[in-house]
Amino acid sequence: MAKTKVEAELDQPDEQLDRAIEELRGVLHEEEQRPEMAARAAASANSSVIMNIPVDVQIILGSTEMAVADLMGLQKGSTVALNRRIGEPVDVVVNGRKIARGEITVLESDPSRFGVRLTEIIAGTKGA
Repeated sequence: MAKTKVEAELDQPDEQLDRAIEELRGVLHEEEQRPEMAARAAASANSSVIMNIPVDVQIILGSTEMAVADLMGLQKGSTVALNRRIGEPVDVVVNGRKIARGEITVLESDPSRFGVRLTEIIAGTKGA
């Protein structure tokens, strides 16, 4: 069965994110040129479209390389050393693009869970 244009677009999350970013840039450019009240109304209408786009968010603690033989030898309780040390920032990746760095923190509202406190926003980078 052939996909509709909308279904095909939903299969392309990077293209969808790129379109949303371009639309946001257009809204911001229009905002600079319009009177204050008209700009707020346009930005509000367009931001609702952008805010509903789902994105895949990953927090990258670190990585490592190992031989297949070492990988096959992993068992319950095995430890895998990562390329980062305790206290080093973790990467925040959205749809495959590194957008920020942060530090691991325990949630005040629920000490049994942890989160990431953003410490740096990375502007204009492509790829992780």
